[in-house]
Amino acid sequence: MPQQPQTTDARASRKKHKSSFQIPHIYVILFIFIALASIATYFVPAGTYERIPGPSGRTTIDATSFQYVESTPVGPVDFMLAIPNGLMSAGQVVFFTFMIGGMFMVLRRTGIIEIGVDKLSRRFASRSLLMIPVLMTTFAVVATLIGTQELSLVYVPVILPLMIALRFDSVTAAAVALCATTAGFTTGVLNPINTGLGQQLSGLPLYSGFALRAVAFVIILCIGIFFVMRYARRIHDDPSLSLMADDANEAEKRSSYQHATDEGALVASSRQKLAALAAFGFFALLVYGVLAQGWFMMEMAGLFIIMGIVVGLIAGLKGDEICEGFNQGFRDVLVGAMIAGIARGVAVVLEDGQIMDTLVHGLGNLVGELPSLLSAIGMYFAQLGFNFVVPSGSGQALVTMPIMAPLADLIGVTRQTAVLAYQLGDGIGNILYPTSGYFMATLALAGVPWQKWVKFFFPLFCTWVLTSLCFLMFAQATQWVG
Repeated sequence: MPQQPQTTDARASRKKHKSSFQIPHIYVILFIFIALASIATYFVPAGTYERIPGPSGRTTIDATSFQYVESTPVGPVDFMLAIPNGLMSAGQVVFFTFMIGGMFMVLRRTGIIEIGVDKLSRRFASRSLLMIPVLMTTFAVVATLIGTQELSLVYVPVILPLMIALRFDSVTAAAVALCATTAGFTTGVLNPINTGLGQQLSGLPLYSGFALRAVAFVIILCIGIFFVMRYARRIHDDPSLSLMADDANEAEKRSSYQHATDEGALVASSRQKLAALAAFGFFALLVYGVLAQGWFMMEMAGLFIIMGIVVGLIAGLKGDEICEGFNQGFRDVLVGAMIAGIARGVAVVLEDGQIMDTLVHGLGNLVGELPSLLSAIGMYFAQLGFNFVVPSGSGQALVTMPIMAPLADLIGVTRQTAVLAYQLGDGIGNILYPTSGYFMATLALAGVPWQKWVKFFFPLFCTWVLTSLCFLMFAQATQWVG
C-alpha cells in the first residue's frame, strides 16, 4: 500500500512528459533536412540528364541521357551558403510575401477591412458555416482552370478577418484557401500547369481524360470541405478546441474582429468609400493581369506596393502612416518569408551535389521493378516523394514526366494514368511539406505555425492519399486512356 502513491505519481509524471512533446521549430526541421541532404551528397553517386528545349521554350530532360559523373559532395563552405543561396533562389516568394503583408496592413490602417468584415459578419452571422463551401468551391474552380495554388497568398489576408469575425480561427482561414486551391490544382480539370504540361511532355492530346479528372475534382473537393467544416463547426461551438486557442496573436485578432454582433455597425466615411472602390479596382486589375497577361509573383508584388500607397492616400493616411503600415506588415510575415527561402536550401544542396537527377533516375528504376498491378501506385509515391525537393508543379513535370511517360509504356501503365499519378502526387504534398515556399508563406500570412497546421491537415492528407490510390487503381484496372 505505501508504494501506491509513488506509482501514481510516476504514471502522472510519464503522462505529463508524453503530453509535453512538441514538433521542433520549423527552422530546426529545415536545418536538419539541409544537413541530411548535404550528407547524402557523399554517399549518393552524382549523375546528370542532358537538358533540352521543351514545350513553350521550357527546359526539360532527355530521358535516355542519364550518366554518372564525378562526385561533387557539398563541403563546409557550400553547406554554410545553402541557406543564403536558398533565400536568393526563392527571392520572388520572399519578396512577394513581404509586399502582400505590408499592403494588407496599410489597408487595415485605413479601416476599410474592418468595415467590410463588420458588414459581412452581420449578414452571415446566422449561417456562417455556409461561407466555407461557397469560398472553397470558388477557389477550387479557379485553381482547377488556371492552375494557381499561389493565389492562396492573396485569398488568406482577404478572408482571415471574416473567418475570425464569424467565430472561427486562423487555421480555418488557411484551410479554406489552401485546401480548396490544392483540390482544384491537384485534379487539374483544365489546369495548364500540371495537366497541360504533363500531357504535352507525355505526347497526349491536350486536356484528354477530362471526365475522370472532373470526378476526382468533385470528390477530393467534397472531402476537403467536409474536413474543414467539421473543424470549423467544432471550434465555433467551443473556441477552446481551436488549435490556436493558446496563441497570443490569435487572441489579438479576436479582439480586433469579433465585434460585429456586440457593438454598433461601423459606418464608412466618404474617403473610406472611395478607398474601398480603389481597392476593388486594383483587385480587378490583379485578376486581369493574372488571367490575360500571365502575371506572377513579381508583377503582383509590384501592384501591391502601388495599391497600398494609392489606397492609403485616398483614405487619408499620411506618408509616414503608410510607411509604418508597410513596416508592421513586413514584421508580421518575416518568419514565413524566411522559411520560404530557407526551405529552398534543400534543393540547392541536392543540385550543388549533382544528386537531384540521380534521385529521379533511381525513382524511375524502382517503379520499373514493381509488379504491373502496383506500378501506378509506385509512380504516385515516387511523385509524392520527389515533390518534397521540387515543390513546383511545372518543375516536377519537366524533370519527371520525360522519364515516367516512356517508362509507363514498358510496365503496362497508360500514359494518361502516369500523368494522373504525377498530378495527384505533386499537388497534395504542396500543403504539407515545409519545402513548399508559397505554402509556408501562406501560413505566415495567416499566422499559423507549421506544427499546428500539420495537426489539422495530416488526417485530411491521409484521406486524400487513399482517395488518390483508389483513382489510380481504377485507372490501372481499366487501362484508362481518356
